[in-house]
Amino acid sequence: MAAPAQEELEALAAIFCGPGEWEVLSRSGTQGAVCRVLTKAEGPSGADTPLELVFHLPAGYPACLPGVSISSERLTRAQCAAVRDKLLEQAQGFLPEPMVHQLVVWVQQNLRHLLAAPGSGAGPGTCPAASATEAEGPWMTLLHLDHMRAKTRYVRTEYLVLQKTSKVDVDSSGKKCRERMASVLWEARAPPGHARFLAFEVKEFSSLDELRKEFETAGLEALFPEFVLGLVK
Repeated sequence: MAAPAQEELEALAAIFCGPGEWEVLSRSGTQGAVCRVLTKAEGPSGADTPLELVFHLPAGYPACLPGVSISSERLTRAQCAAVRDKLLEQAQGFLPEPMVHQLVVWVQQNLRHLLAAPGSGAGPGTCPAASATEAEGPWMTLLHLDHMRAKTRYVRTEYLVLQKTSKVDVDSSGKKCRERMASVLWEARAPPGHARFLAFEVKEFSSLDELRKEFETAGLEALFPEFVLGLVK
């Protein structure tokens, strides 16, 4: 990674120093870094809205844009996608300087206005239920699980459906607990006619090439170097 990016990671660790606010998920000299920021911003109703922002900083960053994923338990997927699109528009104006902190601050200052704008799917009093736009088709989500102590339990209870609401994992003492170590790396609406991943599957891969081919078969080859390669190397 470039020296400015390394310095930015060190500065961000000092800025977001609260419990769980900051985490570097992966770091590689050739693939860049993936980091996560947990923060809050004022929503349309005035209440604080928790936000999880995952930034993928490629090896060429900050000369090129970072990848960004936004998720929140109080926002719909469509709302998160709309905020992400606006955030990436703002990121263009920060090139070629380090920008993660500026982007987080921008979201904190503008979330309320973004969600209240026409076409955002939200306004004062709107609850985070699935919108009509979301119901038009399936979404695809790429998750990173930091650990998996009880693998068979994950498979049996289909953790992609139940992970944040049911006790599908176990803690270090063997006691059942909810999944707290999952990060959303990327999500988007499935393209029209997409027939893959309509049923729950568990696959294991013995090599990096096998995993790469799975992404290629699914038509998601662009995601592999951007979000996955740095995590598995």
